[in-house]
Amino acid sequence: MLHHKTFLFLLFAFLHTTVNAELTIRITQGVGKQTPIAVVPFGMSQNLRNAPINIAEIVTNDLMRSGRFAATPTENMLQKPTTGAEVDFDDWSILGVEAVVVGKITKIKNNSYNIQFQLFDIYKGVQLVGYRMPANKRTLRRSAHRIADMIYKELTGIRGVFDTKVAYVKSSVLDESRNYALIISDSDGENEQVILESKDPIMSPTWTPDSRQLAYVSFEGKASSIFMQNLRTGNRRKISELPGINGSPAFSPDGRKLVLTLGGADGNLDIHILDIASRKLKRMTYNRAIDTEATWSPDGKEIYFTSDRGGSPQIYKMAIHEDKAQRVTYEGNYNARPRLSPDGKKLALVHLYRGDYRIAIYDLNEKNLLILSSGAQDESPSFAPNSDTLIYATKIRSNGVLETVTADGLVRQRMAAKSGDIREPVWSPFLKL
Repeated sequence: MLHHKTFLFLLFAFLHTTVNAELTIRITQGVGKQTPIAVVPFGMSQNLRNAPINIAEIVTNDLMRSGRFAATPTENMLQKPTTGAEVDFDDWSILGVEAVVVGKITKIKNNSYNIQFQLFDIYKGVQLVGYRMPANKRTLRRSAHRIADMIYKELTGIRGVFDTKVAYVKSSVLDESRNYALIISDSDGENEQVILESKDPIMSPTWTPDSRQLAYVSFEGKASSIFMQNLRTGNRRKISELPGINGSPAFSPDGRKLVLTLGGADGNLDIHILDIASRKLKRMTYNRAIDTEATWSPDGKEIYFTSDRGGSPQIYKMAIHEDKAQRVTYEGNYNARPRLSPDGKKLALVHLYRGDYRIAIYDLNEKNLLILSSGAQDESPSFAPNSDTLIYATKIRSNGVLETVTADGLVRQRMAAKSGDIREPVWSPFLKL
């Protein structure tokens, strides 16, 4: 039987203010063959001397961070067209470039703009994508991420996730006391916002399906409670404060329910489902073992959770209208923190491998396990909404940092902070336009 305190440590491993980006992203592993691409500096209308941001640079950085593309440096470009009519396919072919992006930003009035871009296949000599979108000074950066998403989808067949967000918890020591912050940022680590700051631990953030709110565990008042917070207004409300443990919230696909872990005065942990509107609770597990870290299947009909009822932590599943759990994982003597891919085909988990805690993917159809990470204390996996990439926390020396890895394990990158200990990352769903 897993030691109770050890499992609780794994369960709880840890205003609206805009701050400068503190996450530095570095690719640590990439695919062998990268597609040569060129994103030409965008042109500007005559009434626009300097664009508020460099759209081409953001698009380039997004594509390069994916690990699947090699971008041509601006100084190596033989021409710098801003429209499709100006593209000389022979010049780009000489450089070995396979795809070229050109574009232009036009100022309409005040802080309103139009952005147009085109993507060309150099070998075939054809346009693959052409698009025009409105923007303002506040949304220009997001527009650049949307452009990168469209290019990525066209060239890889996989929906891009550059226009998404990541939430995480950062702890740091200030004036000899530890402080905690719940932070969200763009997927590239920019545009950080502090959602909540506290001297008490903040843990287990989770997004609503519409990406407009977060739920999380807070230890305010020296007791665990679950809060929901609106990201636009900052308004927060307590939705679970039962005696004992309130932990590991996860929203149902329709956003109306939370599956959570509750433990009464005796400390035994069980899975419950909370109807957010009515506050009615439905207890799902009654086992004397530790049942925790539940998550939903994409169709909302099942939950997956960690339990040590078989003698060691393993993943189980059960239908929400039944009371019988079925064991899912059998490889190794430790599998915990299940998170399903949005397409429902894969299960991310923490797997004990030769004494190290690694992030792995379990294929629900093929019934095989693929280890993706290489650290000793990797934790908290979370899928990107395209099911192709995961984010997780790992340790570099004494500090927690974030890493992302593609589901095939080929591309890995590290998001290191300038300071502090970063944990509990969770990727947002696709954002609404």
